[in-house]
Amino acid sequence: MSLRLSTVILPVRRWHAGGREQWVRAEELGFHTAYTYDHLAWRTFRDGPWFGAVPTLTAAAAATERMRLGTLVTSPNFRHPVTLAKELISLDDISGGRITLGIGAGGNGFDATTLLKEGEEPWTPRERADRFGEFVPLLDRLLTEDSVTYEGTFYSATEARDIPGCVQRPRLPFAVAATGPRGLRLAARHGQAWVTTGDPKLFETGTPEQSREAIRGQIEKLGKACADIGRDAAELDKILLTGFTPDRNRPLESLDAFVDFAGRHAELGFTEIVVHAPIPDSDFAADQGVFERIATEALAQLG
Repeated sequence: MSLRLSTVILPVRRWHAGGREQWVRAEELGFHTAYTYDHLAWRTFRDGPWFGAVPTLTAAAAATERMRLGTLVTSPNFRHPVTLAKELISLDDISGGRITLGIGAGGNGFDATTLLKEGEEPWTPRERADRFGEFVPLLDRLLTEDSVTYEGTFYSATEARDIPGCVQRPRLPFAVAATGPRGLRLAARHGQAWVTTGDPKLFETGTPEQSREAIRGQIEKLGKACADIGRDAAELDKILLTGFTPDRNRPLESLDAFVDFAGRHAELGFTEIVVHAPIPDSDFAADQGVFERIATEALAQLG
C-alpha cells in the first residue's frame, strides 16, 4: 500500500469563525482524511471552546466533496453503541460514504469523569477494556444488521433498527486504536485499520529510536493477533497519529524533518501518517506554511 497523509482538525473554532475554512482547506491541500477528536473536553483545551465531533463532521461533510472524514477516536467513555450507530449511519449517508470510525477504549481524561456521580470512581483500565470488548462487536452488528437484539454485561439493545444501513458496505470502516492484547484482537477481528500513537511510556524520556522499536513490537503483536484468526495483517491499514512520540512536534518544523520522520515510519509498515493542523499557542503550534508544504510536497519526496 502507498503511504497516505491525513490530518486532525481539533474542534476548537466556531464554524463561522474559521472552522469551516479549515476543513475546506484540508481538502484543497489534498489530505486523504481529515479527522477530529471525539471528546467532551480535552487536556489543555478544557477551559476553551470545544465542539462536538458528530455535528462538526456533519458540517464538514456538507462543506467538502472528496476527502474522507472521521474520528480519532471515539470511545465508550460517553458513547452507547445503539445511539452511536444511528448517528454514524446518518453521517455516512450525508457524506456520501466518506466516514471512517476511529475507535478506542478511552482513557482517564474528562470523558471518563464528566458523567460520574459525586464520589463515583472512574473505570479502571481493565473495566474500560471489558466495555470496549463488548462495544465493538455490538457496534459492528448494529451497522450491518437491520434489527439487533442483544443483552450483554454493559450494553443492551432491543430490536434496534438501523435501516437503511451505511452507504459503505457492509459498513463504514473501523480504525481500531489498540496496543494491548485484547484491543489488538479486536482490531484483527473487526478493524479495517489499526491506529497507534506509539508507546506513551516513552513520550517524556524515550528517544525516537526507542519509540520506533516499541512500535515495531506493536506491529508484530498485531500480526500475531491476525494470524491467530487466520487473517493477513497486510489487509489492515496501519495509521500513526503523530505528536505523541518522543519526536513530539519536531516533524512539523520543516519539510525535510517530516519526510525523514514519515520515511522511517513507512519502513515499519505504516500506510497512513496523521498530523495535527496547527493551533497557535498550544502543544500543536506549528508554522502554517510548513504544514501546507508538507501536505502538498511530502508524499512526492517519499516516493
